[in-house]
Amino acid sequence: MSDAFGELVAVMDRLRSPGGCPWDAEQTHLTLAPYAIEEAYELAEAVEAGDRAGLREELGDLLLQVVFHARLAQEDTDEPFDVDDVATDLTAKLVRRHPHVFADADAADLHVQWDRIKKDEKQRESVFDGIPVALGALARAQKVAGRAQRSGLEVAAPDEGLGARLLALVLEARDAGLDAEGELRRTATAWERALRASEGGA
Repeated sequence: MSDAFGELVAVMDRLRSPGGCPWDAEQTHLTLAPYAIEEAYELAEAVEAGDRAGLREELGDLLLQVVFHARLAQEDTDEPFDVDDVATDLTAKLVRRHPHVFADADAADLHVQWDRIKKDEKQRESVFDGIPVALGALARAQKVAGRAQRSGLEVAAPDEGLGARLLALVLEARDAGLDAEGELRRTATAWERALRASEGGA
């Protein structure tokens, strides 16, 4: 563990321990979950804006969520784990899911291989298991489309109603190699910027 990371863990421990921060002491995994989502969006925003200083800060804020949740997990009396356990599990998973790098596997179709490994690891019944229900609708539709294509499943998409038209746009974006969620977010941001400018000039 680097000195900087070790210091971060120590600071988090001090904040959470008796005599630390009252707000930090009150938090649970459940109360912290919305912050992790918010920080992930702020990180994406910094990336899309090309904001290097913002990127560095938002990566730190996201790392705080990991360290905070891991510190809370240490206190669980039934199934405790800490940030070292998180890092150990992640390292093992990265090695296991990249046999084309760490073993003698073919790198021909990495996405199919990745899906197969995850399905075996998690004993999933469907290739669609594990797609978060709370994921944004555009991002979720794109995930479903990707899993379907890689699995060779061919079922016609719905063709009636607004939802069907939106889904068609998601599929069009995917075929073009674009992230529908990101494209809409960037376009909406540009439109908002223009609206703000016109608001100021009104």
